[in-house]
Amino acid sequence: MGIGIGIAILTKEQTVKDEDTAREESSSSTFHFKTYMLQKAKSVNQALEAAVSLRDPQKIHESMRYSLLAGGKRVRPVLCIAACELVGGHESTAMPAACAVEMIHTMSLMHDDLPCMDNDDLRRGKPTNHKVFGEDVAVLAGDALLAFAFEHVAIATVGVSSEKIVRVIGELAKSIGSEGLVAGQVVDIKSEGISDVGLEHLEFIHVHKTAALLEGSVVLGAILGGGSDEEVEKLRKFARCIGLLFQVVDDILDVTKSSQQLGKTAGKDLVADKVTYPKLIGIEKSREFAEKLNNEAKDQLAGFDQEKAAPLIALANYIAYREN
Repeated sequence: MGIGIGIAILTKEQTVKDEDTAREESSSSTFHFKTYMLQKAKSVNQALEAAVSLRDPQKIHESMRYSLLAGGKRVRPVLCIAACELVGGHESTAMPAACAVEMIHTMSLMHDDLPCMDNDDLRRGKPTNHKVFGEDVAVLAGDALLAFAFEHVAIATVGVSSEKIVRVIGELAKSIGSEGLVAGQVVDIKSEGISDVGLEHLEFIHVHKTAALLEGSVVLGAILGGGSDEEVEKLRKFARCIGLLFQVVDDILDVTKSSQQLGKTAGKDLVADKVTYPKLIGIEKSREFAEKLNNEAKDQLAGFDQEKAAPLIALANYIAYREN
């Protein structure tokens, strides 16, 4: 993911508007997505800065902060906050969980970039963590972020019952464990160089590797905001669609954009001989699939107040039509 927030929302006619005038047309009132994202990202960055301060041992905290505060669009924490606000909650209630999902996401990137995994030199336009701090510290800093994410949710969430906090911690753990993020990563690694991988297999990888944490982000926000079981499940389905959408678009960008445009190494999936949507069904069919997932995601939001749903509708569009 590149640094900053490059916004490109498509209308029904699929024409990209100028980023400063991009608006979500389905909202009853004008919704400025760029302003919303900048404001929420700023709040998240301030909360992350405060949560992971520079303290002893210095080296490990420097490494944690290097990757955690390196920029990025903060899509996962914003999804968490937007889901919380959609069901009547407040940003402050969701913020510890929003920070936690970003800590976990950062950990996954740090570990993904290691020589034993994707062996990458560039992340968010900067040298990867292990290039700066060494492999040993990068592994430990990722571990520390993972552990601290759960601690932060447990001790920093206020105004929510213990029962809901336990439920949130359970959801978060499942989304990243051997039935979630890790499952997707393992199957992804074991699929490299295999020629007969089909669509179902590829979808399993992406639903777990990418969609699971996006789903967790939304579900956490919905639970903390006081959503009903029906609302939580609708938002879960919404998140699953945009999670898969995120990866389909990532696959397309990997073969259509440069490293400079992406802020990370372009074409690495081809080099690693990874199975991707463009490789299996071609660029055009991949784009059609992305459009279908975007529409299915937004269908899940039909029963909600459309003004409150505007951020999530716009986020789905942003994920579908992002440039990096």
